[in-house]
Amino acid sequence: MVESAGGTPEDGAAEVLDRPLPDGVRRAVVQIVSDGFGGLTVAELPPQLRQYARFTPSRRVKFAANAMAAALEGDPLFRQRIGERLREAQPELAEALDAGTPPPAADPLDVAAAAYVLRPLGWVKLVTAAGEEAQRADAERADEETRAELERLRAELAAARTHTKAETERLRTELDAARREADAAHRKLRGALSDIKRGEAALRKAAAEADVARAEGQAQVSAAESEARRLKARLGEAEAALEATRRAAREGRSVEDMRVRLLLDTVLEATQGLRRELALPPVSVRPAETVDAVEPGRMTPKDIAARALSENDPAILDQLLALPQAHLVVDGYNVTKTGYPTMPLEKQRLRLLGSLSQLALQTGAEVTCVFDGAELAAPVLLAPPRGVRVLFSKAGVTADELIRQLVRAEPPGRPVIVVSTDREVADGIAKAGARPVASVVLLKRLSRG
Repeated sequence: MVESAGGTPEDGAAEVLDRPLPDGVRRAVVQIVSDGFGGLTVAELPPQLRQYARFTPSRRVKFAANAMAAALEGDPLFRQRIGERLREAQPELAEALDAGTPPPAADPLDVAAAAYVLRPLGWVKLVTAAGEEAQRADAERADEETRAELERLRAELAAARTHTKAETERLRTELDAARREADAAHRKLRGALSDIKRGEAALRKAAAEADVARAEGQAQVSAAESEARRLKARLGEAEAALEATRRAAREGRSVEDMRVRLLLDTVLEATQGLRRELALPPVSVRPAETVDAVEPGRMTPKDIAARALSENDPAILDQLLALPQAHLVVDGYNVTKTGYPTMPLEKQRLRLLGSLSQLALQTGAEVTCVFDGAELAAPVLLAPPRGVRVLFSKAGVTADELIRQLVRAEPPGRPVIVVSTDREVADGIAKAGARPVASVVLLKRLSRG
């Protein structure tokens, strides 16, 4: 480096700035460092600045200003390299600073920034003087702006006063005109009120006459409506009686036909099943076959006793559903609250109905599942699964009563199996000829799949 007139660069490097770098000087220093990047290789840059080597000068100023200022202050070698780039870019300014006579026409901020980078003798005074000059300039500029703003506000105030005065005069004129119009409207209103009073008197007279006529008309209409209602009531009673008679005759005939046909199908299938179960030969029985004896391969009474099943054995349900025309009636909530009571009611219903659909497909039996309608908080949107009839009891009717109605609707002789743990239900349907089965038996059968 070139020595200054007042000493060597090392003399300037020994000086220390005892206050923060002024903002204007700091911005100028960052710009000098950013411009000097282009003349340095990546190896010549401090490690913390190498990531910005490919940035443009403007991007370096934006994203690496703090890093460049810190590197310049803490890395003398980097500051020396930047100073050499500055001497090459602005030799006249560098020579003037070395000589201790900065150019009078130069910007004080640029002079201070160059002095901060080059560190000639007395650079601290130059930086301090530039900061004070910048502060004075900012104060003068703020003062000028304040005076200009004050003049502008005074002009706006004068204009506002003028406008307010003109607006006040205009409003006063409009107020006088409005008062005159209001006086004229009051006079017209008084005349209109007099006309209204005369009209109201005439209207009251007409209304009284209309009330008299309306009362007479209503009396006549009431009499006619009473007579019409009486005739309609008699006609409705006659039509209802006729329809009830027809429906009773039609339903009685259709229900009895259905019951007889279903019982006949049951007897026929039972006969065929009995014949298959007994494996009767097509020929008549021979006398020798009536002699009581044990033939080879036949089961003894002891073997038959061993085939007896427990009341809780799900095989009992399979045997019952294998009967011809068997009808399985399930007390829904009684089964679900026995098997999985912690689930929500909707999921209980879906799980039970899905299992019953598989059971109906496997056995071919008629399956009806009954739920208590009192448990419903809202109408149930449910698509019954294939092979399962789903019924909810009506308001005021329990599921137990609905089950008893279903059992009573079946003809005597048809096998009906009712699944419920309720003892009252079991006793009632047993008296009607149905076969009660505990809920746990059905749950065990369904768990087998």
